[in-house]
Amino acid sequence: MTETFEKTNWNWQLSQFQQQAGEWWEYQFYRFEQALPELPTGWSISPWLSELLKFLFWLVLGLFIAWVCWRLWREFSPYIYSWLNKTGNLIDFRVKTPSSELSIALLLERSQKFYRQGNYREACRCIYLAMLQQLHQKAIAPHKLSRTDGEYLQLLRSAVTPIQPYETLITTHEQLCFGNADILPDNYEQCRQAYRQISPE
Repeated sequence: MTETFEKTNWNWQLSQFQQQAGEWWEYQFYRFEQALPELPTGWSISPWLSELLKFLFWLVLGLFIAWVCWRLWREFSPYIYSWLNKTGNLIDFRVKTPSSELSIALLLERSQKFYRQGNYREACRCIYLAMLQQLHQKAIAPHKLSRTDGEYLQLLRSAVTPIQPYETLITTHEQLCFGNADILPDNYEQCRQAYRQISPE
């Protein structure tokens, strides 16, 4: 009966890294002690100070790594969200159907269908999603699940002109999500006109 053995595992690799890091630290500390001028015989750094210095070293290193990771996440998260949306691994729970799966033409077609059915709320929502899809495709505002309507407005104010059509669509969407007011045919017409200003073709 042959037994199989693990050649390596994470625990072993972690313990090896800790041992190597400890040895490196001791070697650096030894070099530091050697570089110091002659001290009185028998003088040495107390063990508690040595442990404190080790703790501070690992703390500073950990904070530095966390800061680097945070900066990288802030820089690349829009592209990660966009890639996940394209591969279908991420679902935007704010909408019933992920907008990445729908073309702008299909969204506008659905909008008209809902309008004919008298469902002005969903008709306006589809125009809003078409706007988001257009912003994504033009790389003005790549899809990002955490981005709120207020953040979209703030981003668009510095990126597009005129801003008024976008404000109309976004404020209508906020009414859809958070307001109790009825969405009327007039609201739909306003959204449709706003989208035409954004995408006249």
